[in-house]
Amino acid sequence: MKYKQIFLLLLGMFFFASNVIADKAVFSGGCFWCMESDFEKLAGVTDVVSGFTGGTQKNPTYNGDHAGHYEAVEITYDPGKISYKALLAHYWLNIDPFDDKGQFCDKGHSYLSAIFVANETEKKLAELSRQKVVEQFSDKKVITPILKASTFYPIKGNESYHQNYYKNNPLRYKFYRLNCGRDARLKAIWGDSATH
Repeated sequence: MKYKQIFLLLLGMFFFASNVIADKAVFSGGCFWCMESDFEKLAGVTDVVSGFTGGTQKNPTYNGDHAGHYEAVEITYDPGKISYKALLAHYWLNIDPFDDKGQFCDKGHSYLSAIFVANETEKKLAELSRQKVVEQFSDKKVITPILKASTFYPIKGNESYHQNYYKNNPLRYKFYRLNCGRDARLKAIWGDSATH
C-alpha cells in the first residue's frame, strides 16, 4: 500500500472516530446571535451554527424568504462531556417560554421558541424537561413546542456575517442584547438560575 493510501485511510478513520463522539441538537430561541453566544460557552459544545429550520421553503435567507421557518441554532456537542439533557436545561434558562409572539424585543414567527427533536430519545427528554418547566410555573402557560426535526439550513453566502456575530461585532452585539431586554427578562423569569 502506498503512503498516500495509508494517509487517506488513517484520515478517514480519524474523521469517522470524530463523528462517533459528536451529536447534534437544534433549538430556536429568538435571535440566533444570542443563542449561539449562550451555547458556545458550554464545555463539550464544539460548534454552534446559526440558520433556519421548521419551514417548507427551501434555502431560506435572512433578508429573503424564510416564511414558516424559525431562526435556530444547530449545536454540535460531545455527549461524553455534556448530555442532551444538560443542553435542554441550559436552553430553558435562555428563553422566555411564555411568549407566544417571539422572544424578547424580536416578534414574529421566525423568532418563536421551539425544540426540534431528531428521535424518540430526544423527544422523551425534551418532554420531561418541558414538563418540569410547566410544573415550576403552574400559573403560566408554557408555549414552547417540541417539534420533529426537519432540514436545517445554515446561514451562508453574503449573510454569513450572522455567524459568530457576537464575536466579530462585540459592541454592537452587546448593545443589541441590552436594548432587546433579553438578560433582564431572563433574570425576571429564572432569577439567579439565569445564565447571564
